[in-house]
Amino acid sequence: LGLSGGIDSALVAVIAARALGPDKVLGVAMPTRYSSAGSLRDAAALAANLGIDFESIDIDPVFQSHLDALAPSFSGRAADVTEENIQARVRGAVLMALANKFGRLLLATGNKSELAVGYCTLYGDMCGGLAVISDVSKTLVYELARFVNREREIIPAATIAKAPSAELRPGQTDQDSLPPYEVLDRIIAAWVEEHRSAAEIIAEGIAPEVVREVVRRISTSEYKRRQAAPGIKITAKAFGSGRRYPIAAAH
Repeated sequence: LGLSGGIDSALVAVIAARALGPDKVLGVAMPTRYSSAGSLRDAAALAANLGIDFESIDIDPVFQSHLDALAPSFSGRAADVTEENIQARVRGAVLMALANKFGRLLLATGNKSELAVGYCTLYGDMCGGLAVISDVSKTLVYELARFVNREREIIPAATIAKAPSAELRPGQTDQDSLPPYEVLDRIIAAWVEEHRSAAEIIAEGIAPEVVREVVRRISTSEYKRRQAAPGIKITAKAFGSGRRYPIAAAH
């Protein structure tokens, strides 16, 4: 699995090490120019705490080669999510290459909150044979991380304390693009798991524009979920074969 120094990949690494044994797990850091030194330290520290194998592969030269190759086609256009997704897709290619070469199973590390609203990259961080926490909301990821650390620090405290970020551009945090996870997860649970209407969710006191935008993103992200790795179901309603919606609809 890709080990970014973030909380999602940390939790997946813990689960994999406990399920299969540390000797069967490989964590791979793939830094670019936007990766913080702290994230790399946290990834290495987690691997050491778990006793799993760990590698760091600098993908910035590969990322730059993509930028150079596309520069003529992108001439006159500002950098945007395109360049962010290139990094994620380079990482996906590296991880799939390692899985192919050494006969391993690649674990996707995305959580349910991200998968719900499409805050993930097809053929990038969505690569994998099993999506271990795809039915685990981001707020539950934090609860489980604290549970893992109940007796001693396994997941570095900095991983839990820092603002979640994909680190695909300078100063990026998840909340640049998403509502606070406490709010987002309330909407996802109500809409997906409890089958409540947008009007009912708004009546709970959540801003109408936030509810409508989250519901819209859930609906328009079905095409991504249809291509996601199978996951482990832990809630009343997981994405996947038990919840199929059209991949195209008017909104």
